Amino acid sequence: MTEKVLIAGMGPAGLVAGLMLARAGIPVALFEAQEDLPTDLRASTFHPPTLDMLARLGLADTLVAQGLVAPSYQWRDRATGDAATFDMGCLAGETGFPFRLQCEQWKLTRAAAAALQAEPLAELHFGWAASGVTQDDAGVTLTLTAPDGTTRTETGAFLIGADGASSAIRQALGIKFEGFTYPEQWVVASTPVDFAAKLPGLSPVTYTADSEEWFVLLQTRDLWRVLIPVAENADAKLILSDDWIEAKLQGIARHDGGYPITHRTIYRVHQRVADRYRVGRAAIAGDAAHINNPLGGMGMNGGIHDAVNLAEKLIAIFRDGADMDSLLDHYSTQRRAIAEEYVQTHTHQNKQVIEEKDPARRAAHLARMKHVAATPSELRAYVRKGAMMDAVDKSMGVMP
Repeated sequence: MTEKVLIAGMGPAGLVAGLMLARAGIPVALFEAQEDLPTDLRASTFHPPTLDMLARLGLADTLVAQGLVAPSYQWRDRATGDAATFDMGCLAGETGFPFRLQCEQWKLTRAAAAALQAEPLAELHFGWAASGVTQDDAGVTLTLTAPDGTTRTETGAFLIGADGASSAIRQALGIKFEGFTYPEQWVVASTPVDFAAKLPGLSPVTYTADSEEWFVLLQTRDLWRVLIPVAENADAKLILSDDWIEAKLQGIARHDGGYPITHRTIYRVHQRVADRYRVGRAAIAGDAAHINNPLGGMGMNGGIHDAVNLAEKLIAIFRDGADMDSLLDHYSTQRRAIAEEYVQTHTHQNKQVIEEKDPARRAAHLARMKHVAATPSELRAYVRKGAMMDAVDKSMGVMP
């Protein structure tokens, strides 16, 4: 029986875990259902502690060079244009990256995959989807299925299920995925038009509250992404039409000549956390373990934190002979608690604030946020929480 670690899924969590393990001298075999890494627009925010972790793998500088440094973010009121702006420079000295980095997720996966391909202990297999798991005291057997229905099996000492929100690994392990789905749909459109030139004082990441139609603006190196909620029963064909998107963007900021749209999508949003992250020699990470709304940019970051935490524990098991059950249970307890008590709570609260219908309550919240932004001690505490630094402090560490 080989002592390698099997990893289902080559998203951020799977690739980061694989790279850490391979560089620690542990053989890894990664499997991806698609024939190539996707380059569609998914997550785009990297928080400071995530960049610190990626720096240890030699990936952070590559991402910074390909992304946009966002030194601040803000909450705005759509009706008044008033804003509270949070300067992330207050984190200088605590992190090597006192800012948000706006950089598309696919740039990380491409860089991490290239680094893994250079590792002699790493195997990358595309076009194989995880479809089943069996295990015993000695190891784990992963069943894989190709698009044409061909199946194969791979055996390893441990398995990491990082195969996304519909995780076949999670389902095969009998792990429940508890939570709820928001009633509305969410629309994302991207345009090269510079919103900062049209809305004075706009930060690269801006959450705009409104009683009727809130929205989020996020700047990347080449584009601005706009997120808008729509009704649960909205016609997707209409919502994704040029005319509908044009009208919505013109409602945010007038632009002569029309908005060119480079990307558009509509999707449902969920708040769910697995009831456990580990069964025997198999553990789940990333979207396979937790999904949440994007208000705060915590989903991908949390998945990378899962990967680092889990990889460190597997390294301790392989290198130091640490107790498998103790460490993997500790991983499950640590990371599930953060997903449930911190990420889920924080992102859901963000949604409640941004969609507040009462003008007086919106004004009161903005006044509180402006006070926080202007008070150094409160600013640092608030920014640390939003940057997931508190969560990392509470949930990282190998030993229970």
